[in-house]
Amino acid sequence: MSISVGAKAPDFILPTDSNKKLSLSDLKGRKVVLYFYPKDLTPGCTVEAQDFRDHADKFKKAGAVIIGVSKDSIERHEKFKLKHHLNFVLLSDKDGTLCEDYGVWQKKKLYGREFMGIVRTTFVIDGGGVVRNVWEKVKVKGHVVEVLESLTRI
Repeated sequence: MSISVGAKAPDFILPTDSNKKLSLSDLKGRKVVLYFYPKDLTPGCTVEAQDFRDHADKFKKAGAVIIGVSKDSIERHEKFKLKHHLNFVLLSDKDGTLCEDYGVWQKKKLYGREFMGIVRTTFVIDGGGVVRNVWEKVKVKGHVVEVLESLTRI
């Protein structure tokens, strides 16, 4: 179970794709779109990232910062960003602490096999650090536009 709408978003300090550190408190006063995805350079995650990339200007106009999170290494994030010309920050949650804090590290099933993994989830956090929207078990098609439209109500 992930964090609910109206809850205070857990803060974090994690390394970014450019090997800097970023925390949620660094972004105080700004809307944050925090999206968790399973793995860099895989088909669904690539489509989702490209969709965020293609709408980045609209998110910026809406006053929002896009942040992608997976357990991939900084090096893998850098390859992903370079290959697909991504124009937003990717956080490396190598030890899975942030995934646990946001409740997205869950049991998954694929071809009858059960395993733990990141469930594709997006959170919109307002400038005060409160979760305003949550999308769990995201279907990639049309998702980014839905997130963008939600920002007009914050």
